[in-house]
Amino acid sequence: MILDAKIPAGPVEKKWDSHKFNLKLVNPNNRRKFDIIVIGSGLAGASAAASLGELGFNVKVFTLHDSPRRAHSIAAQGGINAAKNYTNDGDSVWRLFHDTVKGGDYRAREANVYRLAQISNQIIDHCVALGVPFAREYGGLLSTRSFGGAQLCRTFYARGQTGQQLLLGAYSAMMRQVAAGTVLIRNRREMVDIVIKNGKARGITARNLVTGELEAYSGHAVLLCTGGYANVFYLSTNAADCNVSAVWAAYKKGAGFANPCFTQIHPTCIPRSGEHQSKLTLMSESLRNDGRIWVPKTKGDKRPANDIPEEERDYFLERRYPAFGNLVPRDIASRAAKTAVDEGRGVGPSGQSVYLDFRDSINRKGESKIREEYGNLFDMYYQITDENGYRTPMRIYPAPHYTMGGLWVDYNLMTTIPGLFALGEANFSDHGANRLGASALMQGLADGFFIAPATVAGYLGGAKFEEAAVGAPEFADSKNQVQAKINRLLGVKGKKTPGELHRQLGNVMWNECGLGRNGQNLRKALKKIPEIREEFWNNVTVYGADKDFNQTLEKAMKVADFLEFGELLIRDALERKESCGGHYREESATAEGEAKRDDADFSHVSVWAYAGEGKEAALHKEPLAFEHIKPAERSYK
Repeated sequence: MILDAKIPAGPVEKKWDSHKFNLKLVNPNNRRKFDIIVIGSGLAGASAAASLGELGFNVKVFTLHDSPRRAHSIAAQGGINAAKNYTNDGDSVWRLFHDTVKGGDYRAREANVYRLAQISNQIIDHCVALGVPFAREYGGLLSTRSFGGAQLCRTFYARGQTGQQLLLGAYSAMMRQVAAGTVLIRNRREMVDIVIKNGKARGITARNLVTGELEAYSGHAVLLCTGGYANVFYLSTNAADCNVSAVWAAYKKGAGFANPCFTQIHPTCIPRSGEHQSKLTLMSESLRNDGRIWVPKTKGDKRPANDIPEEERDYFLERRYPAFGNLVPRDIASRAAKTAVDEGRGVGPSGQSVYLDFRDSINRKGESKIREEYGNLFDMYYQITDENGYRTPMRIYPAPHYTMGGLWVDYNLMTTIPGLFALGEANFSDHGANRLGASALMQGLADGFFIAPATVAGYLGGAKFEEAAVGAPEFADSKNQVQAKINRLLGVKGKKTPGELHRQLGNVMWNECGLGRNGQNLRKALKKIPEIREEFWNNVTVYGADKDFNQTLEKAMKVADFLEFGELLIRDALERKESCGGHYREESATAEGEAKRDDADFSHVSVWAYAGEGKEAALHKEPLAFEHIKPAERSYK
């Protein structure tokens, strides 16, 4: 596997502009000759489809959902970063660049991160033009607030519904192109395989989720915009449909998988309440802007929160990190909460949570102002817990959320398979070992609205294409491989549901590779996962028929992929014998319990290549070079 990142030469602030100029163009009259397949209709997929359709390419969008608006981007509630510096508090593109590299614990490419910061300001202007209703100050200027990992206000927001409002904006732009005839939406379709012809991605096999039929679609480029894989932990903040299957299919066809162990545990999740749960609910990180996180100072203190006096409360983030306080990055906040709980100072019925308290902010700002900024989040908390967050502190605890790992891509967002691109959370490129809050929406829209239209066109303008009709042998082979997997699943006729076996995998992943990781537990997981996988293929039950609406079969296909992918994630975590960002190896920590990097041995991207069924993946490395932001101790004190 050759890892050529194709990073342009020259000063970092000029790389993207010069690179765009050097990319090949496609004559407007020739664009209609090219078919582009987009998998996923979230922010990255919808914005890419809208932009490429506007340019005149023929775009086919595939979504699991009945409507593209149901994509999981709606769950990103808190905001979107941009270096506008409207508040005149010292922000700039360079500072956003610095905060993102540092926040990712120096495990991201400088060139990609600078481009993301550079494009951030264009995103806000573009989304305002699309009609996104960002919050505004009294005089009409866009309002911003603070987020984790920054000491200034650069996060634009629409109350606690930012992801939903941005998705509606991208969706409206895409639907305009549907009306214009350049974009075709295929809903209730799941991509189950990539079709490769003469070394290039030339199409997909999709399963019609209503009829069960396998369908073939050809194109000149395929864009994977399918999100992350946090559901490998079973319980996560992701929607139940979020999965690894699309990128895993690409991996098994030759695309490198980068840094799978870089997963993010989000600090402000509603704690689990029992074994009945199939997912967890995220409370936006924006709440850390005005909420104070604390636990009782005394171990085992079971008094109601409002009965614990101020002098007996430990605001542990403010105590440990006085410069950033409650707005430290997510990985640091999550580990600090775990430490407090492990000390026996956790709160709530299970003792597995900490308090997020708005008392002081309500006293300072007034309840009406808090309702204006966060009201829907408080409503959501009340609906789930039957507790009034305005009257008593919310209870939160860390949970799996975002995944920084993904398909390896070069500067053009192209994977190691020519013609196959990965956008947004499906790729690894921008966040290193930890994503700063409010940067997911930024990356999805940067990739879709501004980067992919240039780089995909550059690829199409410079490549030679042979005929690749859906009747070609490669499409038939792909369909046969998928059908064989389906037949095998239907033929097991065991006694356990896919959900039960998924839960077993999730327990192993969380217990052995969650907030804390060590070599002993990781090796234990490498023994347990193959055992669960063997049980799956010998004892899973899939009711119903193939050519039908069959959600149990859909679930079983996803769990089969998670059982393979989970082992790769564990191998990556075991190989990376350092602590960085969300990857916390307990053997590699400072005396104070902070993550301790090993820049001499691990300043690289770990890229795994599929070696065949039953064989261990091959590890390749892309060295990381830091010309502008030198790796240093990641201190938020």
